[in-house]
Amino acid sequence: MTEPSGETAPEAAEPTEDLREEAGEPPAPAASEGPESAGGPETAEEPDTGGKPDAPEEPGAAEEPGAAEEPGAAEESGSRTVTAEEPKPSEGPDGRTATAEGAEAAEEPGSAEESGDRVAAGEGAGGAGGPEVSEAQAELAAQRELRARIEARKAEKSGPVVSGAKLSGTAADLLAAVRAVEGGAASGSAFYEAPEPAPRPAVETAPATTVRPPAPERPAAPAPGTTAAVREVLVAGGAPEALAGRVAAVLGEGAAPALREDPWQLLAVPGVRPEQADGFARALLGPACGPDDPRRTIALTVWLLERAALQGHTALEVQAVRAGLAGHAVPDPEQAVETAVSEGAVLLFQEEETAEEPDGDKDVEEAPAAEREPAAPVLLGLDRYALAEESLADGLARLVRTAKAEVWEGGELERAAGAHGLVLHTGGEAARAEPVALAAAARERGLRTLVAVHADTRLEKDAVTVAALLSGAAGPGRDEDGAFALDLLVVLDAPQLDVETGAMLVESLPDGCRLVLSGDPEVLGAPGAGRVFADVLASRVCPRIASRVPDPGPLGELVSGIGVGELNQVEAPGKEVVIVPVRDAGEAVHRTVQLVADSVPRALGVPSEQTQVVTVGHGGSAGTRALNAALKQRLNPGPGRFGGYDPGDRVAYAPAPGHTVTGTVLSADAEGLRLRCGRDELLVPRDRVESALRHGWALTAHQAAGARWPAVVVVLPGDAAGGLSRPWVYTAFGRAERHLSVVHGVNQALPRAVAEGVAPERTTRLRPLLEALLAAGGEEGAA
Repeated sequence: MTEPSGETAPEAAEPTEDLREEAGEPPAPAASEGPESAGGPETAEEPDTGGKPDAPEEPGAAEEPGAAEEPGAAEESGSRTVTAEEPKPSEGPDGRTATAEGAEAAEEPGSAEESGDRVAAGEGAGGAGGPEVSEAQAELAAQRELRARIEARKAEKSGPVVSGAKLSGTAADLLAAVRAVEGGAASGSAFYEAPEPAPRPAVETAPATTVRPPAPERPAAPAPGTTAAVREVLVAGGAPEALAGRVAAVLGEGAAPALREDPWQLLAVPGVRPEQADGFARALLGPACGPDDPRRTIALTVWLLERAALQGHTALEVQAVRAGLAGHAVPDPEQAVETAVSEGAVLLFQEEETAEEPDGDKDVEEAPAAEREPAAPVLLGLDRYALAEESLADGLARLVRTAKAEVWEGGELERAAGAHGLVLHTGGEAARAEPVALAAAARERGLRTLVAVHADTRLEKDAVTVAALLSGAAGPGRDEDGAFALDLLVVLDAPQLDVETGAMLVESLPDGCRLVLSGDPEVLGAPGAGRVFADVLASRVCPRIASRVPDPGPLGELVSGIGVGELNQVEAPGKEVVIVPVRDAGEAVHRTVQLVADSVPRALGVPSEQTQVVTVGHGGSAGTRALNAALKQRLNPGPGRFGGYDPGDRVAYAPAPGHTVTGTVLSADAEGLRLRCGRDELLVPRDRVESALRHGWALTAHQAAGARWPAVVVVLPGDAAGGLSRPWVYTAFGRAERHLSVVHGVNQALPRAVAEGVAPERTTRLRPLLEALLAAGGEEGAA
């Protein structure tokens, strides 16, 4: 099963129209957005729109799964429902229809994926009171401590990897140049041919809130003097001075002189685009700078790899990096890569061949070149992900080698877990009961056992979330060496583990501990970098137990068929599956609101708060922004007086990149917004509201992965056809426990995506690393 390429931010910042928007000021409203608009395909939590299958043929209506009626429709034919007569759009409180509300809704403030696309959290969020230490902050502190331990451990190893809306003045000219490049009116190199803009006075802007950098650790707030010095440099370069806090947080205390010496370091700030950094550099350095400036080429190389990480890659083939540099007007991409490697900005890898040399006479004839195995590709990567993958591979190998083989009576999974330190378990939703039963049996044996899940909505008895376990908010705690007091850890939803989370988790397990990774390999992978579960499965270095328990009912039959590339019609006598055809995105928004607010509660008894909307992307006239605006207007209207939110709003909160929890706004005070998330009450600090929070009536499939709801409405407007793939459809449809409504406007694109839309594979290094460590006599499990 391949992984989706995604766009890219689980949750990282997505680039916006200009640097002023990145500073936190509200963008000008757009009348309509495509599926990848409002920031483009660079949002880490927007990988749902990443798959690009071939343009679908649309000769007629799609072959649609399940019934074809909205819940509650009266007419039925046999055991299959039929489409109900479509009601007229209902008017909202202001006289507009729900469709108009969705199409005209302004972009909401507060998004974990869109760092520069939101208004500042003002008014009700209160004054400047210092926030208490939250769960997210505790998690980050624990991650920093553990990361230091991992780095110390790696340093001891031999053979390290060789590291080789109002602007004026310069900012206005920069914005015009950026928009010309983005709109296709000019090339990326056109900026260097433009005349020097005449200086104009800078315009004062309101300071922006600090946004966390892409690394897992959240840096301490920069000193006021550092921020002031950075502000001066930004003003000199024509950039919005409101970026000063974020730049200082990313670059540290020496940010101002570093930025003046190398203006392209501005690219390290999430959401800043190369065209914007080029304009800033030209304003500071004048004609002395050019597209082949080594400072520029190094910064661009790192930026390309960071972008790739947001799409799920931990490394890229060197040819892909050179092509990316050429696309940004670098005259000699090959030399640029060599410079970045020699300066230690990026690492160069080529995995060693593991094939044994032939025995016997040295004069053995060499195979013809056409018959030889292709050489391993040359990869470029960042030390952050190289460290994580190597630490994860070493940690998994340590568990395999230090676990004491024992004979456990029981089923196949139980016997494998007794005999091995690492076991993989695959299956659908019904198969989750098997690893849970394994954990219960291990407790009866007197073993210290824990079950960890991805989302708090899926908590089994005595289970914790992976995020809470790593932060120390739940679980057995750590000893003086940083290890958990555990004999067996069972991780459900394992495909949602990114490489950094996986590395921290495995490094926290003591020698001799057993690890069982369980999950459905058909679902979308982690929103962060890496494909841990898929890579370990592919490496074949440990037992792999495939569950034979099928998912029951019409929903189970439908989703199982999608997993093998078949979009089957299923009998749905209890309206478990309903198709709602629509003609355009506006009608899709209207019908979605009608389903959530009226039809599903009335016909099936599932309240609106237990119905989740899933759509392809954040942008577009039927993306999460438009749907959330329309759903809020219908279900919880209000002025958004607390930084864009009101008590009762459903929200999606990202306490750390790649980890999204859903909840409800309770209240707001000087410290921030207080949420109810499952059984817990959380505080979102005031400076995190804008960057880590968004409305949550509608989510992308990546945000919804790992969680389930009694009822799910999947929205497929016509402009989302290019974002569909088999893993996306499998994941979205599989979030429903009792009922699935499909708001269907993509015609033949849906069955085509299921049959052919396999998402591009991620480039990672974990598999060859594991094979090199454990390939000798790799153990085969039951299929």
